[in-house]
Amino acid sequence: MGGILRILNKDTRALPVRIRDVAKKLDLSVTTVSRALAGYDDVASATRDLVIETADEMGYVPQHAARQLRRQRTETIGLIFPTTGSRFSDPFFSEFIAGIGDETSRRSYDLLVSVAPPGEAEERAYHLWTNSRRVDGFILIRTRVDDWRISYLTKENFPFTSFGRSKTLETSPHIGVDGCSGVKDLVKHLLDQGHRRIAFIGASEELTFVGDRLEGYQIGLEEAHIAYDPDLVFEGDLTRAGGYEAAKILIERSPSPTAIIGVNDLTALGAIRAAQEGGLIVGKDLAIAGFDGTVAGEHAHPALTTVYQPVYEIGRQVSAMLIDLIENQAGSELDSLIRPRLIVRDSTLNSKPVPAD
Repeated sequence: MGGILRILNKDTRALPVRIRDVAKKLDLSVTTVSRALAGYDDVASATRDLVIETADEMGYVPQHAARQLRRQRTETIGLIFPTTGSRFSDPFFSEFIAGIGDETSRRSYDLLVSVAPPGEAEERAYHLWTNSRRVDGFILIRTRVDDWRISYLTKENFPFTSFGRSKTLETSPHIGVDGCSGVKDLVKHLLDQGHRRIAFIGASEELTFVGDRLEGYQIGLEEAHIAYDPDLVFEGDLTRAGGYEAAKILIERSPSPTAIIGVNDLTALGAIRAAQEGGLIVGKDLAIAGFDGTVAGEHAHPALTTVYQPVYEIGRQVSAMLIDLIENQAGSELDSLIRPRLIVRDSTLNSKPVPAD
């Protein structure tokens, strides 16, 4: 398992302000203030909000260790990236962590982040954090069609939420994105531009979202009565380097594609580099598009057409869902499906594909 990054959202400085000081200022009992700060629902919401606001203004910091012991919680959630090597530089993960971090901070939780490649190292990490109660729950990312993490955590009755669905259980707490419809919209856009030889650079279909997006590609072609050509589909690894290598192979094929869809923005950005090194003008000689809607794609040259999913907001929502589960609150829906939206930019405009015979 890789190194652990702990994002501390609670102020741990020793301050002189005590519960009794807040109670005195508001002319409330110490018990009322204590229960308001602990989030008990037997305190009126207006009173609870006033207590919390006043405590913040006075600089009150709870005795965290005592509160944890009393609640039998660490007030920490875990996120283990199932990847080889650090991907924190990936703008997708940066936005996702930012959303989680902001929501956990708002709810006075910490975030424990680590990296473990799929396999034994990943299993050890989950077993260790679960058995030691190092965290109160997990956020799962890059869910798989058959995901042992979901089976294990469900068996252990350990709280979790996931970004993406899985077929492991009929129902599990998650937020998903309708990648199938998103890529269908993208295929239609490329067809409207006159493209008929549209390639797709994907990744392992063990990942649920990859299968969803590939399905959208296939359905989009089928609805346009264009035969699916396996020679135009290539398996990458979700990185710039993978997109670059895949695009080089696709471009050299005869006949070559007139458009390439990357399963994510990084793949598409790698494809842009390959096309430009091959002397092609992206957006004119070859259309390239991605999926995610990250800032990196917006500032690429040319700017990348993409299917936008609100990664920051998803990170915030999936952590709110998990904390509600941990605290046995009913504040969040246990499943949600977000429809992404197509953003058309220069990387797919002004291209002039050769008409099909």
